[in-house]
Parts: sequence; C-alpha cells; structure tokens
Amino acid sequence: MDGKKTMLIADDAKINRVILRQLFQGEYEILEAADGREAIRRLREADVKIILLDLAMPEMDGLSVLGYLRSHDAYAEIPVVAMVSRDDGDAGAQALEMGARDFVLKPVHPLIVRRRVQNVLAEVENQWRQAMQLAKDHQIREMHRFIEEDSLTGVYNRETFYRKAAELMQQHEETDYEVIYFDISAFRVINDLFRVETGNLILKAAAYYLRAAAGEQGVCGRMEADHFALCQPVHAVAMDTIMQGLDSMVRSLGIRHDVVFYAGVYHVENVYLPVIQMLDRAQLALSRVKGSADSRYCVYDETMRAQLLREQAILRDMEFALQERQFEVYYQPVYNQRTGHIVSAEALARWQHPSQGMIVPRAFVPLFEHNGFIVRLDHYVWEQAAAFLAAACEDGAEALTLSVNVSPLNFYDQGLQTFLQELLKKHGLAPWRLTLEVAERAYAESPQQLMQAVAAFRAAGFCVVMDDFGGGDASLSMLKHLPVDLLKLDVGFLQHDEREARARVIFEGIASTAKRLGMGIVVQGVETAAQRDYLASIGCEKMQGYVYARPMPADEFRQILRRDGVERM
Repeated sequence: MDGKKTMLIADDAKINRVILRQLFQGEYEILEAADGREAIRRLREADVKIILLDLAMPEMDGLSVLGYLRSHDAYAEIPVVAMVSRDDGDAGAQALEMGARDFVLKPVHPLIVRRRVQNVLAEVENQWRQAMQLAKDHQIREMHRFIEEDSLTGVYNRETFYRKAAELMQQHEETDYEVIYFDISAFRVINDLFRVETGNLILKAAAYYLRAAAGEQGVCGRMEADHFALCQPVHAVAMDTIMQGLDSMVRSLGIRHDVVFYAGVYHVENVYLPVIQMLDRAQLALSRVKGSADSRYCVYDETMRAQLLREQAILRDMEFALQERQFEVYYQPVYNQRTGHIVSAEALARWQHPSQGMIVPRAFVPLFEHNGFIVRLDHYVWEQAAAFLAAACEDGAEALTLSVNVSPLNFYDQGLQTFLQELLKKHGLAPWRLTLEVAERAYAESPQQLMQAVAAFRAAGFCVVMDDFGGGDASLSMLKHLPVDLLKLDVGFLQHDEREARARVIFEGIASTAKRLGMGIVVQGVETAAQRDYLASIGCEKMQGYVYARPMPADEFRQILRRDGVERM
C-alpha cells in the first residue's frame, strides 16, 4: 500500500466520509464504514493505524465500538479520534472515558481534525518508542502483571476487569451472564476500630474467595476500596451460595466485628454495553439493599432502569441549573417551645426545575454526593444563607442563627476553612451566626476526616451540630471522640408500635446524656401536638417540624421572623 498508514473512517453520513476521504487520502490508505458493525469487520481487513469514529451511528454506535476495541487486545491500542455533534452534551467526555484519544466537534473543521490526527499519532509513536526501551521479556511480563492486577489483592484491577469481562462475554455471546457488584457495610469503621492490616486481611480473603467463585468461567476484580465485581454465567454459582461463602470466609478470620457483604446483580442483555454501565446498574440494585436487615442482594429490574434514566436527566441538568439559579434556599425555623420564639433555622436546598417543577432533595442530593457536585451546591447554599443572615440582621433579627449542611466530601477540601472565613467576612458575620451540620453517617464513612474537620470548625468559632443522631451506624461512644456542640434528634425514632416504650427509654437516655455532656439538643420532625407535649415533658425545648412550620422560601420566612420574634439559641 505504498507504505502509507491505513485510516478507518466510520460515519453513517456518506457526505462526511467523502469529505474526510478527500482530506486524508493523500497521506493514508482509507477504509470506510457506515456503522459500528461494519467498522469492526473492516478492522480485520487491514492493519489500521488510526480510526475517525462518529459516535452517533445506527446498528452499533461509536461508544459500543470503543467498548469492543478496549475489550480486545488486538485492537485496544489503535488510537481513535471521536466525532461528536455539538448538541450531544457530554458525549465527548464519555468517548475519552471509553478510551478515545481525542475528539472533534461536527461539522469538522479540516485544519482542526488534521491537527488532532497528527497529535494523536505523534503521541502513540512516542509511547511506542518508550515501550521499546522495556524490551526484555521478563520486564514486559512484570509490567503487564502490574498494570492488570490490584496490588493488594492480586485480582484484576478496575480497568482490566472492564476489558476482560467484556472480552469474556463477547466471545461467548450465546451464554447468559450476570455482573455482580459487592460492597462491605461500614468498612471504614472496621479500619478505625482495628488496624489497617485487619481491613486488608478482609479484602485479601474476599478477593481469594471471589476469584475461586469465578473459576475458569468468570472474571473478578477489585474496583476500589472495599468494592469488588464478579462477571459469571447466570447459572454458575447461586447468589445465596456466594453470600454464604463470604460469611463463612469472614468467620474463619476470627474478627470480633460484624463484616457484612451486600451485592447488586445485573443480568446482561447486551454484551456490547460498556461494562462500566453494567456495573452502574448493579450498583443501583445494591443501593436498594445496602444496610438492610431483610436482604443482602438485589437484582436490577426495569423499575430501576426508569430510575436510572431519571437520575441521568438530573445529572445532565445540574450544571445549567446551578448557573441559572434554579436551586432555591428554603428555611425551616427551630422554635423554643417554652417561649414560642424562633431560635434558629435550617437552610435547605430545593430545585425548582423549569419543566419538572419542584424536585425534592432526596432525588438529587444522593446523586450529587456520589459525583462530587454536592460540594458546589453546598457552597451555593452557604452563600445564600450568609446573605440572608446579613439582611435579617439589618431587619432587626440580630440573634438569628442559621444551620447549613456540610457534606462529608467537603472534609477533603483543603480550602474549606478559607472559603468559610471569606464568606463571613464578605457578609460581616460572626462565626456563631452560621451553624455547621454534619451527618452522623459521616462518622461511619470517614471518621478521621470528620474529627479533624469538627476540631477545625470549633477552633474557628463555629457551632457544630450532629444531624440525625441515633439514626445511623454510630453510637454514644462516638461522642467521646467527637465533641460537637449540639445534637439533632429525630422524633421519628419513636415509632407508634409495641416497641415505642423501649424507644422512649433510649430516646430519653440520649437526651439526658447529651445534656450531661454540655451539648444542646434540637428535636426535628415534630409533627403533632402530642409529640411536642411529650418532648416538653422530658425537658426538650428546641424543636423543628411541621407542627410549627414547614420549610419555606426566604420572603415567607422573613414574615415569620417578624411575627414570632427571635431569641438567642
């Protein structure tokens, strides 16, 4: 072929292929394909050196082609430049995540696409030259082992699992497969209570068991931390057997703590679906049972698919929503039951979507905590709350304090304290005016980071609240390590059933202990007069809930402040 490199152009629009052929035919031998399946067939015809790949094609789209390439060693190293329509949202980012070297926007600009191709091939050439320096057989084998295996457990790492699982399923399309995602409940608490070596022992043992369960028919890998994945034929090993095996394995280690595995199962329908998306669906199923006492695993179904689509829509719109200030801060007051005055209020995010209407926090907050966007939303809410406080002070409510939620992800932000101090300075506020609420579950997820953050907050003069205390995995012993200023208890702990008497004893015990430790108490979720009167009878004065007021927009809250008055917390 005259020494020319071969380029594959895959695009369902013939006019686009003609334009690109004319642009590159002097430098390359050109192969064309009108859809993804034809592109894969073309790969077998020649030694293709680079692919121009349209993401939006019939039969088999570009992302599926990228998945196929990544799962086949013979094609995994072929550089791909993806072609993305301008209105395709984050398709370019998805292509990069799936292994594309670069992408260009359609309609393509000749100079830009030529430069991108040159840059990609130059990068590949440079990488090849570097790899040639490691030419000894032993070094190459060691390099492959290091790249493919998780260094702690010896099973496949995440990227290799994606590739090996896809390769396995696509080579045996006639077999029904399932992808299983495993997680250990409150694993960080185990590391905190024991030693890191104990946690590592559990991970190694789990990996050993899952690799044995996978056998020759399956693939297993460690995704991250205490998360594992298994790809196996549907009828290879029953889920009940796997869960029982994991339990037996843990018991054999002699660890004096409950180590509980949960799992989500996805039955594979399309073997060309990227494995990362299969695992997303298995994780969604896992989220339905994690922490449950009734079931330890869950199988993904179509209702979850509908939920997944709703979640994807939320994630697609979140950036624009923040820019357009669709998020609104509502305020729910905290009352002193004895005096009837407001002592504080909690700032809560609400999403007023232009087409969907009001989206409740439980629909978007967990998603934002998962992808990190919650940090930016928190900052937005804090800014709005601080501005409201400054205005309320000018309006005569100098004693008002506002509490804002602090997501655990903020604890990893080195600039958090600086941001808060600059926020106070900007609005002329003393630290005590802005109360910081941390969730009890944060102790189970990241105890060290939480303790460091609480210490830093209190040293800076902030009041720190432990939200929903008693509703998660923590215990009273946590208060020995985490001296917060105030506890929020949820009256929902007192269920109206035969266990209510026992619940009251526990609730009153927590309230008494908090008072003896010098901590304030706010009871939230107070909805009835009977609840209010009971709480008053055991000495709980500060209350928040529908019996007093629902969360409300800023203008309405200003009116309530003028009507009911404010006193110092």
